[in-house]
Amino acid sequence: MLNQNSKKYFLTVLLFIFSIFVQTINAQQFNATVDKSTVGQYDRFQIYFTFEGGDVNGISNFRPPALTGFRILSGPNQSSNMQIINGKVSGSITFSYIVQPSNIGEFVIQSASIDYGGKTFHTQPLKLKVEKGTPQQQKESTGGYSQEELAKNVFIVAEANKTRALLGEQITVTYKLYTKLNISSPQITKLPSYEGFWAEEVGPLQNINFEIGMYKGERYRVAKIKQVALFPSKTGTLSVSPFELNVPVIVKKKKTGNDVFDEFFNDSFFGRSETVEIKTRSNTIKVEVDPLPQNPSASFTGSVGDLSFKAEVDKKDVVTNESLTLRLTVGGNGNIKLIKVPDPILPSGFEKYEPKNVENINRGSIISGQKIIDYLIVPRTAGEKEIPPMEFTYFNPSSRRYVTLKSQPFKINVRQGVAGSETASQGFSQSDVKLLSEDIRFIKTSNFNLEPKQEISLIKPWFWVSLIVPFFSLVGAVVVKRRQDKLSGNVQLMRYQKAEKAARKRLKLSKEALDRNDITNFYAELSLALFGYLEDKLGIQKSEFTLEGAVEKLLRKNVAEDLITQLKRIAGKCEYARFAPQGELSAEAASLYNEAVKVIVDVDSSLERRR
Repeated sequence: MLNQNSKKYFLTVLLFIFSIFVQTINAQQFNATVDKSTVGQYDRFQIYFTFEGGDVNGISNFRPPALTGFRILSGPNQSSNMQIINGKVSGSITFSYIVQPSNIGEFVIQSASIDYGGKTFHTQPLKLKVEKGTPQQQKESTGGYSQEELAKNVFIVAEANKTRALLGEQITVTYKLYTKLNISSPQITKLPSYEGFWAEEVGPLQNINFEIGMYKGERYRVAKIKQVALFPSKTGTLSVSPFELNVPVIVKKKKTGNDVFDEFFNDSFFGRSETVEIKTRSNTIKVEVDPLPQNPSASFTGSVGDLSFKAEVDKKDVVTNESLTLRLTVGGNGNIKLIKVPDPILPSGFEKYEPKNVENINRGSIISGQKIIDYLIVPRTAGEKEIPPMEFTYFNPSSRRYVTLKSQPFKINVRQGVAGSETASQGFSQSDVKLLSEDIRFIKTSNFNLEPKQEISLIKPWFWVSLIVPFFSLVGAVVVKRRQDKLSGNVQLMRYQKAEKAARKRLKLSKEALDRNDITNFYAELSLALFGYLEDKLGIQKSEFTLEGAVEKLLRKNVAEDLITQLKRIAGKCEYARFAPQGELSAEAASLYNEAVKVIVDVDSSLERRR
């Protein structure tokens, strides 16, 4: 009897443990669903990625698939549901997208992933069929308005202050949003590319402020959404590609039939309206760039603008080995970052160290500022020395002529410093030579009293260490020196090696701005960290960098598509932050920072594996 009871007790415990195990396995699920598996070409439908089970606060790093073949109208939109039963927390969280097909055929929505409890969960791919639709379906999907009607009432215009310029002359491009309808916050889908230009962002613009304006004889509400200063870096016909936005438009739903209820609820009292997405695209700007006049002076290094040049020293009377500072300052209107300051020519006996470079740039409608170069100079020999004058030549596009500015010469009186330093370089002083009576001794020929040594000393271990350590130190120094020479001779390789270090510095600045709750500077520094990393890692010049070009290079290097999608989303958020309300962005700033850090680390790891 006791044996039978023991068996029953053992089976009960086993079943209890097994049920807990099964519940644990099936506790979390991550599924993907759509509200319809067959859609028309112009239909809008929703895709849901739902995680169920457990405490949803532990969820992180939702990574959506690349929705290739679909236009994203809205999303990701997040909703959650949580409940507590008998002290146990469970719930669900859903990420949804509203999309519209861009073509007909059969499509596969690839797997999404999410992290929870130290594990990664994946959805199963979904198959979807898109059938040919009718223009009437397209009209119904936009609240009864055709795309042509919406495009006439909401659009972007790109304006350039000049369409013909000289090499290096500033061109200001302004993007304006015109609308007759009510809109909400736009989302960037594609940034313009500035191939052949050096670009400097003007602003940045904090908010969208609408004013009443006219366009082609019609009255609109108009807002400046982006402004950029472009400096041509090559001649010929250059193009600025369009700027693209998804603009949510709030429209009153049109009457679609003769139904009495439709007519009743369509009354203005009820204000039936809906939000539809319209894709707006600015016009392409073409600029003719002419070369600068020929035969400039030898001191011309490519600087263009309205500039000034000044040189000064902080001391003119020094002793040997006492440092002085030579400061060269170039200021005014122009592309301050690309200005090349002339190198000083120093007299013999002067030693020059690496200069300190400071740039102060004012990004107003006209780019201006200062570039300050400080040279630390140490005179090693005494005497009257002279630093000869320096010439700085630039081209002024307003007067259409080259201007040469010349600094004054600097006479430096160098007095002898520490006594005896000159004699040391000439040989021995008289005090170093002393004749003593014991200097010359007789050579002994007998009575040596020599005794044989009883013990031969063995070579001690420290002797071998003293031989081996310098050898390996020398080898290490040679390897490091060759690597530094290689990096110095290959700028692209040096930028590649230091890309992650430079990104970490920028990310630190963005984190400091976030801690100060300075959301505007946070997004600006985060954008510089992300774009600067891509420029250095992919070997793209700053003047030729575009997000699309960087994405193409990453794809060619077999970087994962979901990682590229995350990168594009973060870049879009940073760009959108330039004109979005600050309160709207502060809530997701911390999570976006963490995502940016993870994306940079993951991209760097992926590129290093494929080198």
